[in-house]
Amino acid sequence: MHPVEHRGLRELYAMARRLREHWRTLAGRLDASAPEQAQLLRDGSQVARRLIGELTAVGAARGIYGRPTAQGLGARLAGVQNAMIDPSLEVNQALRIALLDVVHVVTLLDFLARAAAQDADPELEAFLGGWAGELRAHEATVRAAAVALGDDPDGAARPCTPGLGGRIAHGAAIALGSFGEWMDRRAAR
Repeated sequence: MHPVEHRGLRELYAMARRLREHWRTLAGRLDASAPEQAQLLRDGSQVARRLIGELTAVGAARGIYGRPTAQGLGARLAGVQNAMIDPSLEVNQALRIALLDVVHVVTLLDFLARAAAQDADPELEAFLGGWAGELRAHEATVRAAAVALGDDPDGAARPCTPGLGGRIAHGAAIALGSFGEWMDRRAAR
């Protein structure tokens, strides 16, 4: 196995875990304000959970173990996103940023499938290509949902985090953005 495959499969553990954790948590935040989008994220989180389960056996057959280190990294990355960034976002922003998680995983799966082909590992190539196709379908669905939010600007601008905490975090983000706009106008003069 080429070292790029080895590192890439360990990265896949981490990024699939990040996808699973981030989407699951964000779905809980969006349940009240955007229930249909929340369900899409919940479905994608379950697909990532299945990928991690199957990756365990595929990786072990090649001497690659992603637990606990690589998966722990993915959970920590998702935790930072969930605690520090998502609470301040609008529904549309949260969904568009969440889309980046699955784009990363799909791109990594496609890359690793090509590397496996070069390494003459058809089993790994088929595994990675199959998962890329399955997650690409979720990517397209979430992208379409994010774009469709443009049809409801008021709904798209709702805080993604419910309750007082969400309103405070969202208000702070708006204030910070307004300050940035004020600075830009001053700099343009």
